[in-house]
Amino acid sequence: MDPLRVTPSRHRTRDRLYVHRSDGTTLAWYDRDSGHVSLLDSASRDAVLHSLTPFLAGPVTVGPPPAPTSADLARLALHPDDDLAPNRPGESLLVALDRASDRRTAARLRPDPRRRALTAEQTVGGLLDALDGAGWHVLHSLPLPGGDRIHHLAVGPGGLLCVHALYARKRRVLVADPQVTTGHREPEPLLRRLRAEARRASYALTAEVTPLLVLVAPSRLDVTAAPRDGLRVLCDTELTGALTRLGGVLKPADAESLYALARDRHTWTRL
Repeated sequence: MDPLRVTPSRHRTRDRLYVHRSDGTTLAWYDRDSGHVSLLDSASRDAVLHSLTPFLAGPVTVGPPPAPTSADLARLALHPDDDLAPNRPGESLLVALDRASDRRTAARLRPDPRRRALTAEQTVGGLLDALDGAGWHVLHSLPLPGGDRIHHLAVGPGGLLCVHALYARKRRVLVADPQVTTGHREPEPLLRRLRAEARRASYALTAEVTPLLVLVAPSRLDVTAAPRDGLRVLCDTELTGALTRLGGVLKPADAESLYALARDRHTWTRL
């Protein structure tokens, strides 16, 4: 047999090594986290293990790949154009800013408030993505009919969260449900909008979705009274700890199924 080729692949926290023939045919993969070698060709067992020997850490199990879950099958059946999982935090803003870069220089020299909004979404999105190992699955910049969008949707042990990121660097934020005042700006009914987005997500997914407002780098947060209907307001520095403490709402299989449904673009176009 020709020498086998070992190539790494990493998606969020899933760390795998794939073993291929010289023609590109995949023979097996080694999941570093579980220590399992999934063989697609049992006749190549010895050659596969030999090629993986320099990379193996501790004892391993060898056998066929795990049976796909219903969520895996749904993902495999999803057309790439309809899969929202690859969306980056602030995807819609990134596209809009890229288009705006073609305009005249004078326009670009003026501060664009979308850049601050993008910073907020990227900050919160990065924190949410880092919770993948704690059982959370996150989708970013989900488009809704009418031009609206959900900044982030988190699915995990603590349930479904509709997350809105708000840039507040070095500003005092006053929350008086439903109004939110950032610095010296006029109050805006942001909590009303966030609740509406959560209701639309609940309808699309036929499951309860909790709204969550995350403030990025405020100098101070004042909340006149606890928001109603379970809505939560957090600073970005509190987000990781708050979500890792949540649990007991969704089983892993239920979270996977809801995530598979939410990543399908058609789930949101029928709203």
